Amino acid sequence: MITTDFVPGSPCWIDLGAPDVPATADFYRRVFDWEFQSYGPPDAPDANDFGVLKRDGKSIAGIGKLTEEGARSAWMIYFCTPDADATTGAVERLGGKVRVAPMDAAEEGRMAQYTDPQGGQFAVWQPGKTKGMEAADQPGTLCWTELYTTDAAAAKEFYGSLFGWTTQDVELPGGGGTYSMITPAGQPEERMHGGLMELPPDALTLTGGKPYWHPVFAVEDCDATVAKVTSNGGSVQMGPEDAEGVGRLAVCVDPNGADFVLLTPSTPMPASDRG
Repeated sequence: MITTDFVPGSPCWIDLGAPDVPATADFYRRVFDWEFQSYGPPDAPDANDFGVLKRDGKSIAGIGKLTEEGARSAWMIYFCTPDADATTGAVERLGGKVRVAPMDAAEEGRMAQYTDPQGGQFAVWQPGKTKGMEAADQPGTLCWTELYTTDAAAAKEFYGSLFGWTTQDVELPGGGGTYSMITPAGQPEERMHGGLMELPPDALTLTGGKPYWHPVFAVEDCDATVAKVTSNGGSVQMGPEDAEGVGRLAVCVDPNGADFVLLTPSTPMPASDRG
């Protein structure tokens, strides 16, 4: 499970690059009841180009205007690190590439973004005043992270060397392949925070065959939330369907092409702060 008790290598933040921030924030408001809080100067023309998405007053994710030419709208997953500069050096030694060099976010923390050797993009966050997301593993929040990669063995070697992750392989029913569940270094199995799975390039249609990470959001009713996605301009790639021992899930795409997964877990979730 994902918690807000962040340890090195655990997911601690997510953000979304979008071509139209207010419109995209409105889509997620309708789907998850998230509220958008702008971080821009109120009178500036770009006041709404960056902000935070909140649920019940707690920060869930960041959202910013997509500015990189040719880039697709996508969710970025940040993993906690005690030293972004040291992690950057390790990424390069292990064959990854630096997309955004380590930089300070005022006094909130220090961040960097990378591409793994197979092409999957991810990021790290070195906590300052901001430790990370303020809620997780409850309805409307991040509950899992997932990597679709073209080489599972190489991905496990890279991330295992970088973060110290341990993995546990599970054979999917019906010959669906092997799914590797990820646990942060030195943590028990109940702190598993994600998984990775090998897929052929022709199955990775959103990225033209390149590996990618995506977030999984917990919801109380997968089918009802899927209906909100489709009625507000999003689409469904897979599901809703039941996964034994996991829950009911669906792979969705927002109106800009950013993918995410909805999951109603088979075990009860902690209640949100709402009465």
